Amino acid sequence: MNLLPEGTAAHVATSGTSSSGIAFLIAAAVFVPFFHRFRVSPVLGFLLVGALLGPFGLGRLEDHVPFVSMFTISQTEDVHQLAELGVVFLLFAIGLELTWERLKAMRRMVFGLGALQIVLCAAVLTGLFLLLGRSIGGSVAVAMGLALSSTAMVMPVMAERKRLHTATGRSVFAVLLAQDLAVAPIMVTVIVLASGTDSFGISGLLALIPAILAIGLIVVGGRLLLRPLFRSAALAKSAEIFMAACFLVVLVSGQLAVWAGLSMGLGAFIAGLLLAETEYRREIEMMVEPFKGLLLGLFFVTVGARLDFAIVMAQPVLVLGFAVALIALKIAIVAPIARSFGLSWRGALEAAAVLAPAGEFAFVIIDEAVGRKLVSSGFGHAVIVSAIVSMFLVPALAMLGGKVNRKSAVAESETAVAPSQVSEKVDVLVVGYGRVGELVVDMLKRHDIPFAVIDANPRVTSRARKEGVEAWYGDASNPEMLLRMGLDNVRAVVVTVSNATFTDNVVSAVRTVRTDVGLIARARDARHAEKLYGLGVTDAVPETIEASLQLAENTLVDLGVPMGLVLASIHEKRDEFRKDLLKYAPDGHVPRILRSTLRKAAGEA
Repeated sequence: MNLLPEGTAAHVATSGTSSSGIAFLIAAAVFVPFFHRFRVSPVLGFLLVGALLGPFGLGRLEDHVPFVSMFTISQTEDVHQLAELGVVFLLFAIGLELTWERLKAMRRMVFGLGALQIVLCAAVLTGLFLLLGRSIGGSVAVAMGLALSSTAMVMPVMAERKRLHTATGRSVFAVLLAQDLAVAPIMVTVIVLASGTDSFGISGLLALIPAILAIGLIVVGGRLLLRPLFRSAALAKSAEIFMAACFLVVLVSGQLAVWAGLSMGLGAFIAGLLLAETEYRREIEMMVEPFKGLLLGLFFVTVGARLDFAIVMAQPVLVLGFAVALIALKIAIVAPIARSFGLSWRGALEAAAVLAPAGEFAFVIIDEAVGRKLVSSGFGHAVIVSAIVSMFLVPALAMLGGKVNRKSAVAESETAVAPSQVSEKVDVLVVGYGRVGELVVDMLKRHDIPFAVIDANPRVTSRARKEGVEAWYGDASNPEMLLRMGLDNVRAVVVTVSNATFTDNVVSAVRTVRTDVGLIARARDARHAEKLYGLGVTDAVPETIEASLQLAENTLVDLGVPMGLVLASIHEKRDEFRKDLLKYAPDGHVPRILRSTLRKAAGEA
């Protein structure tokens, strides 16, 4: 139901979507980079542009200055649906970052801290609305909506401030995850409340059956179909087909959830959880990231466009007072709960500060309550305006909370309050899982060195997974993929592929990201090894030279030369080759293996 003031709805409905698209592009390409120069959060930039170019900003001038309509935002249903896809893709990406095992490991924070926060905030807010003379059903519905926070705003802001991997950040993530899981039950509750107080029993239970069936269908269908779908897309060697598969999974799982009365985001989240278990997770993350960012930006613009300055100016004390009171109340409730779950007081205050403003699902829930006559249109619209004002304060509250918790941030990151379950820690990244890659992996296993494999052949990664190897499908020559594989933290990268051009590209990509990591690459011959040293490898291993040395070693042993002398001469010859290749290394870089050999020789001299 449209909650805009009388007369505005018709104007908005008749506006085209093209002007909204132009306004969004202006926000993304002009205003947001301008705000970024002054260290203003991109999220806040999108909100501000939405408010400025929305129907309550410059849109009010359209009747007097017609050309302004080219740059204003029309809140048509199509624009809203497209914008809401940003939240859907955000939840899908969150699901990709988890696995069922990780969700199980976080159960104390998700189903403890998160659930308690929702229940207590909703209960206190319900009591306050009842004191203000609102009906029981309307009070419960609005209170549940306002108890939720903004996943779409808090997660990007925390990531921008590099706070996600602290104990506070992981606790915030757990609460947001609990809230996302609670959206479906809350929507069911609103429907039950609207149907009358006599239907809480059997009708309430019956209303949950389609939701349970839909979740079961997504889980079972995902287990059976997702791997074959993405294997087929990967074998096509087409980025467009792989991208289409990503969109298909998000939209189908989301639509199944919508048909069952759940949120589209919850269906996408479950699909993300299922895909997190597959070898295609990293590639999918790369594919959806640009679209998620753009659609989230559009979502923030449309949220800002709903800010009615007329209401704010007409009743500033009421609107701003309500927003501030909501934030203060939720901080007072959430901080002690977070402290009881093991966070320091500083960390608890930071978590409470970013969770205090309202979230995007408040609009959905309050709109539903208004449409079902639980809440009057005027009251619902006033609450939504106040909720938007509170959302504008998320970046400022995150900054304030970060300053409060700055002193204990380092110590907190080492606690077990919310175990870090975001990415796998490996010491060695192995590129390619052919015959050479398998041998390298086998030796790493024997010495208990944690590793991960990346290969661009889906059949190879599937085989590796069946053998118990942590293998991922993806293009190792893409720096973004290497970052997602944890290149920032590995000690060494081993390139085992036989394609010389691809090896060169991988080496260049690795050195683009990190110049200090150990980089060992397989070379076709001495000439190729020279090129690799020029690109910055730590060690190049020419397969023709190594094969020749192995043949020479076996020949000498068969001829009766003592093994000790044979090994010594082979090592000496290998070092001669390396010395010849060393002149091609940039800045006189000396490979570690040769460096140790030279030190040993100097000691013997």
